[in-house]
Amino acid sequence: MKVSDILRVKGSTLFTVAPGQPLAVAVKTMADCDIGSLVAIEYGDVVGMLTFREVIAAVVRNGGGVGTLTVRTVMDDAPLTCTPETEIDEVRRMMLGRHARYMPVLDGKTLMGVISFYDVAKAVVDGQDFENRMLKAYIRDWPVEEAGADAPKL
Repeated sequence: MKVSDILRVKGSTLFTVAPGQPLAVAVKTMADCDIGSLVAIEYGDVVGMLTFREVIAAVVRNGGGVGTLTVRTVMDDAPLTCTPETEIDEVRRMMLGRHARYMPVLDGKTLMGVISFYDVAKAVVDGQDFENRMLKAYIRDWPVEEAGADAPKL
């Protein structure tokens, strides 16, 4: 399974933010849209990722508020990225290795979407459920052999 399979199911809605935008506006967007991340875009390029992890750390460092902080001052300016052709198992390893919950998907320099660790886990579970159903159907339809002459009598 590839990242493109997740994006196909998930849809194409993108949530982005400008790095110079006030952090308070970005946090309000995240809360209003019930999302955990925003991709920072500048001049058409992905330049960072803002997640609730960076927001919480910034609030703590700033004495409990966001004050006049901008997205640029708190975003991850080197986020993990993948392509639509990246295998889900590789994405899972990458996310676990960096404790990343969100990953922008880029096709060249074009942002195609963002996948979350939840999306990856759901895809893996759905794949396992499908395989499980197929195996159960195969076992249920197992051909019955006729008892041969040397078969034990019950």
